[in-house]
Amino acid sequence: MTYSQFDPAAQNRVPWNFGAKIGPKRPLNQKQIWAIRFFLDRERRVRDRALFDLAIDSKLRGCDLVELKIGDLVSGPDIRKRAAITQRKTGKPVQFEIAQDARASLFAWLELRGGSVEDFVFPSHVDHTRHLSTRQYARLVDEWVEAIGLRPEEYGTHSLRRTMASIIYKATGNIRAIQILLGHSKIENTVRYFGVDIEDALTLAEKTEI
Repeated sequence: MTYSQFDPAAQNRVPWNFGAKIGPKRPLNQKQIWAIRFFLDRERRVRDRALFDLAIDSKLRGCDLVELKIGDLVSGPDIRKRAAITQRKTGKPVQFEIAQDARASLFAWLELRGGSVEDFVFPSHVDHTRHLSTRQYARLVDEWVEAIGLRPEEYGTHSLRRTMASIIYKATGNIRAIQILLGHSKIENTVRYFGVDIEDALTLAEKTEI
C-alpha cells in the first residue's frame, strides 16, 4: 500500500530507510584487505577466501561475480591469469586479471568443490545447481567487515568492487584506466561512481611538476 505525500496518514510515517547510511560504500584499504584474509584463513573458510579475493581482483558487480562458472576461470588444470565475461547490466564484455593470491585461493576452493566447467564457482548451499545469491553474498560481506571491526552499514558488495579501482586510481590518477577496468560505457559514469571531484583534480595537478 502506498500513500501520497499529501495524505494526512503520510505525515507521521517513518521512511523505510530512516537511519540508513546512503551514498557510495567505502572501498577497503590494503590493511583491511589483509585483515579479512587473515580472518578467513584462521576460520578455515576456503570458499569465502576465494570469493573475497576474486571480488577484489575482478572488480565485478555482485550479480556477475556470483554467476561465474568454473569454465570462466580455468584453462585446463590452471586458473587463468586473465578472464572475460559479458556484464549482465550493460551486456558488454569486460576483462579482469586474477592475481597470484586469488589464483591460489581459487585453486584451493575448486579442489574441494569439484565440478565441471559448466558448474557455478560458488554454488548455493540450498540448491547446488544454482549459484550463490546476491543477498547471501551481501550477508557474507557484512560478516567479513564486522569481523575486523568495521561498521557493516558503511561497507557492502560495492566496496569490494571499488577497492582495487580505488588503489589504482590513487597510485596513477588514470580515470580512463578505471573506466575500462570497471566496464563503464561512459567516463562520466566512472567519475560519478568513483566520486572524482575538483579536489582530486587539483591534488593531482599539485603533484605534477614541469
